[in-house]
Amino acid sequence: MLEVSGITRIFGGVTALDDVSFTIGQGSVTGVIGPNGAGKTTLFNIITGIYSRTSGSVKLGGKDITGLPPEQLARLGMVRTFQNIELFGAMTVLENVMVGLHTKSSSGLLACSLMMPWSIAEERRIRKAAMHWLEFTGITGLADDTAGNLSFGNGRLLEIARALAVEPRIILMDEPAAGLNSQETLGLAQLIGKIRGMGITVVLVEHDMELVMDVCDRIVVLNLGKKLAEGTPREIQENTEVIAAYLGDG
Repeated sequence: MLEVSGITRIFGGVTALDDVSFTIGQGSVTGVIGPNGAGKTTLFNIITGIYSRTSGSVKLGGKDITGLPPEQLARLGMVRTFQNIELFGAMTVLENVMVGLHTKSSSGLLACSLMMPWSIAEERRIRKAAMHWLEFTGITGLADDTAGNLSFGNGRLLEIARALAVEPRIILMDEPAAGLNSQETLGLAQLIGKIRGMGITVVLVEHDMELVMDVCDRIVVLNLGKKLAEGTPREIQENTEVIAAYLGDG
């Protein structure tokens, strides 16, 4: 599903990423871990078209997507969430998800403003689909609430619901468990399992090792901008270099 080949990114004289390569299989859950400053978010930003790379390439389903902007990547089936939740705070929860669905709307601004019959029908379809994703993430009861008033945990769920509304092939989550309590993190693990059950590929940058070890099929470890290790959760737990660099001695 995703192939990262030789990604290098240099900011001034600082090498943030140095020849990072790995592949991710369709329908899998992959974790990207490493100490602060390892290059995890920079890698996500390059994959999702926010940063340019100094060298290397990224392929999605065999198609070279290197350097494509986020809106084109969304149309190709790649979406992401952010470490700092990005919502339309003045909109309702339902409207936030409808924004994601409008990326695939066929009605133009003129048709919507004139309330043409087909645009009205499409708006109803979009509203129904948005409610489906709120139900999927467990926040249907908050549909009419203002997004800016949500708790942090529910805001995280709304961001995921909005990303899923685009019907992606792959979703990249940047620190999805950050700021969540233990019960919310358990719910997130269950949600990731449901997303995977739909055949959607999941990639997550995460510091919560319990979550990573619980939900991931494979893990990529970065350290000082380089790939330190890659393997199953058990292999990573037993890797002495990873223990020394990140997980600690216990």
